[in-house]
Amino acid sequence: MDRAKLGRLAGLAALAAGPLVVLTLFFLLPVAGMVGRGFVVDGTFDPLGVLEVLARPRVGRVLGFTLASATAGTVLSLLLGLPSAYVLSRLDLPARRLVRAVLLVPFVLPTIVVGVAFRDVLGEGGPLGFLGWEQGPVAVVLGLAFFNAAVVIRTVGAAWESLDPRPGEAAAALGATPFQVLTTVTWPALRGSVVSATSVVFLFCATSFGVVLTLGGVRWATVETEIYLLTTSLFDLRAAAALSVLQLVVVVVLLALTARFRAPGAPVARRTSAPRRVRPADAPALAVTALTLAFVALPIITLVQGSLRVGGEWSLDNYRALAGRGSDQALLVPVTDALASSLRIAVDATWMALGLGLLLAVVVTRRSHSPAERRVRSALDAVFMLPLGVSAVTLGFGLLVTLDSGPLDLRDSPLLVPIAQALVALPLVVRTLVPVLAGIDDRQRQAAASLGAGAWRTWLTVEVPVVWKPLLAASGFAFAASLGEFGATSFLVRDEAPTLPVVIFRLLGHPGEMNYGMALAASVVLAATTALVMLAVEQLRVPSLGAM
Repeated sequence: MDRAKLGRLAGLAALAAGPLVVLTLFFLLPVAGMVGRGFVVDGTFDPLGVLEVLARPRVGRVLGFTLASATAGTVLSLLLGLPSAYVLSRLDLPARRLVRAVLLVPFVLPTIVVGVAFRDVLGEGGPLGFLGWEQGPVAVVLGLAFFNAAVVIRTVGAAWESLDPRPGEAAAALGATPFQVLTTVTWPALRGSVVSATSVVFLFCATSFGVVLTLGGVRWATVETEIYLLTTSLFDLRAAAALSVLQLVVVVVLLALTARFRAPGAPVARRTSAPRRVRPADAPALAVTALTLAFVALPIITLVQGSLRVGGEWSLDNYRALAGRGSDQALLVPVTDALASSLRIAVDATWMALGLGLLLAVVVTRRSHSPAERRVRSALDAVFMLPLGVSAVTLGFGLLVTLDSGPLDLRDSPLLVPIAQALVALPLVVRTLVPVLAGIDDRQRQAAASLGAGAWRTWLTVEVPVVWKPLLAASGFAFAASLGEFGATSFLVRDEAPTLPVVIFRLLGHPGEMNYGMALAASVVLAATTALVMLAVEQLRVPSLGAM
């Protein structure tokens, strides 16, 4: 290997060193520590103990419900999301951008808020309370679909919007039926994005925490919530670690299968085209889109309405009570203090995720000069996607039990929660920035360099004009994701400085009409904050936002 190649690899290693140190200390080490507790008992390596845990009847039921609910949630998300993606990307409709923004809001709503909203819809006195689905598998699946249909709309809609319509129009002119055009022209072009959306939605459904914990309770537990119950209620750390291992294996298998089915086929023509007028044949897709809009709007409207009702009358008392601690001192601090803590933590998590994500995106998108360099960049990209597939509960508990001694004793550090939330948001930031930076023609950088511009000036003149909007969008995405993060935060946050999602969960766990009303009002405040952030992000119109 010549000196030039060695120099480039050394530079690559230097740029990646910072993010790798952070990932190792605050992700790989805690997850390994958590997993190690399943295999090592009293200093002895005991893999049979993991098998004993996995052979328990309840573990089998939990795993079965995890797979069944994730499959049903994924199928329902696709049934609602695919027609909506078509309508919002191909048809000329009034208020199309507003409808699109509303349908995308659920993805960034805190999961605990989604759970509270569906409990209000399906519970006694709710508009669908007569169905008797308040807590159980149907409620869980509906909550998962509410949350993830937005992922399908976002991922597939972006591909559909840029699809060249002329091959389909030519096939129709030659006598092909709409079904034949769909199966022979459109589907092959969209298969990659649909497979990608399906795998991500299944992953999100299988690792969902707040929705399942709120709507499923102890009886209808998934692997994710079972890990939480085993660590916080039963203190069975070995069983929790064994389930974490099982979850990691399932995630790895899923990602491998996705990569196999997402293998690129023939090149697909991409061309930005104006939306066309609505035709009678579009009626079924329009009907499903209207149903999806109602499906998204009903829980939100019911949540807002419930927060404004006290004793059967309209009132703002639930919102005024947010300055207090609830009935019977349910909370240690007022909800308003928890909101302030959430905002401060989300700001810290955002700059951390943005700094790491930008540096990593620059590293993995620079032109590779050798196969070895290309493999290193691909490996870095894959390693930093790991937080996407690892349970936030595993991460949170791993941080708690690993960083507990010596210079790494950060359990009381105010930075521990922002670090955990930044790691959860990091894959979203990277996936937003990488396509944009990768799309910059390297010849522009070479031209700037040949004219005498240094590396910093080249960055300012070539890349900043292209990347500033995606940077703002990624910031908003990271802020919203951090604001609603509940899985890892529930383990790490201090009792005297809780975040808003943690406070909402504690209010739900305390009886009393006032506490429940405060939980609804706090959920509305949290949902409104994240929704405003995402509506602002949507105005930036970044095509790669949320792409996985």
